[in-house]
Amino acid sequence: MPPSTADFDGRVALVTGASRGLGYAVARALALAGAHVLLVGRTQGALEALYDDIRAEGGDATGVPMDVTDGDALDRLGAAIADRWGRLDLLVGNAGDLGPITPVSHIAPDAFEKTMAVNVTANARLIRAMEPLLLQAEHPRAVFVTSGAASKARPFWGTYATSKAALDAMVRTWAHEHENNKLRVNLLSPGPVRTAMRAQAMPGEDPDTLPAPADVAPLFLELLSPAQTRTGEIIAFER
Repeated sequence: MPPSTADFDGRVALVTGASRGLGYAVARALALAGAHVLLVGRTQGALEALYDDIRAEGGDATGVPMDVTDGDALDRLGAAIADRWGRLDLLVGNAGDLGPITPVSHIAPDAFEKTMAVNVTANARLIRAMEPLLLQAEHPRAVFVTSGAASKARPFWGTYATSKAALDAMVRTWAHEHENNKLRVNLLSPGPVRTAMRAQAMPGEDPDTLPAPADVAPLFLELLSPAQTRTGEIIAFER
């Protein structure tokens, strides 16, 4: 059964990478379903546009312009959420970096470190900062965005694949640590979606052949619903 609007009414949600693509679509869907959404992203103008979109349709949100690799800023955000709401109901770790598409032996060290910082280390800091708040919620749920690249070992995708494989291991471990309490944590693999990152990876592809981010958003809401009981799983979006 799909989640109802009542499932999200009054809940506090945080979405990273909210300024575009999947993050934009998921944040908007959560806000229109009744959640107050913290919009985390690097591009203030894009966050303002999303905020205006949400408000125009009767939703509620707060823009949080920041770089997720700033761990101290994540800690400060956690403290601010604690002061205002005392809890965090929903967490979506969506921010990601593609990294270079190149042979493993050609990966520049700084490019590798940047991708790992965004896709792995930032999510570790996010978990560290937000877990105490999630455990104060009635039905805490978390979803992180992964990729089939993590297990396919596709040539030239070593940086991205390595980072997503590490993310999978970390998030699933965290989920299993909370199997005996109310927190439920999963990973969502969206597959090819009409986003800027996909266009960067596959510049010759016709974007009109791909699902839009809004098509994937309902699966996020299903995994964030109070009725969701699965945890520690990788769930693939099926077209």
